[in-house]
Amino acid sequence: MKKFNPKLIMIDVDGTLVDSVPDLAYCVDEMMLAMGRKKWGEAKVRQWVGNGVPKLVERSLTGELEGTVNQEDYDKAYPIFLALYAKNTTGRSSLYPGVQEGLDYMKAQGYTLGCVTNKAAQFTLPILKDLGIFDYFGIVVSGDTLAKKKPDPLPLLHSAEFFDISPEDSLMLGDSISDVKASRAAGFDIICMSYGYNHGVDIRDANPDMVIDSMVELKEYL
Repeated sequence: MKKFNPKLIMIDVDGTLVDSVPDLAYCVDEMMLAMGRKKWGEAKVRQWVGNGVPKLVERSLTGELEGTVNQEDYDKAYPIFLALYAKNTTGRSSLYPGVQEGLDYMKAQGYTLGCVTNKAAQFTLPILKDLGIFDYFGIVVSGDTLAKKKPDPLPLLHSAEFFDISPEDSLMLGDSISDVKASRAAGFDIICMSYGYNHGVDIRDANPDMVIDSMVELKEYL
């Protein structure tokens, strides 16, 4: 059984710590209505989450993961979504089962913890604070903190440098192919959650170092 002995653990937000889809889907559907279009519903939106708000708005407008968006539509829809999400950031969102226990365990074991997400800081910080987990993290790197975001390795390398810990002594907890790519490029180990947002594809296909079903399982592998 593989064991990990990191000094730093960086953790993704959406799909890893927090199920934020209920809020995001509500905002997508309200945006679509404001644009004179039909709602998509939560199940559909769940397949589109994980690459930041701009990408989510594009996917909502095109109905595809990688469609070509009409720029005029996007320019109209994007501010509508931002206004909606600013008022509906955490009301329907929740921590996944096992997250609180996992964070408490990692903190008790003395691991240095950080948060890394492609979500903009204006949404990331309220979510972490409203759900009571902000104080676990020594650094929060949001999608607009640096010049590049995941799958670029910059957010992870920046975090390792911030704590003066080498990438070889660092681990990421994520849920998507973007997390795996960023970790591999940065030289981090990567454990993925089986329940997250990976556009309907099994995260095992991306070959992370390990896949677990709950953060409670971390006790067995750290």
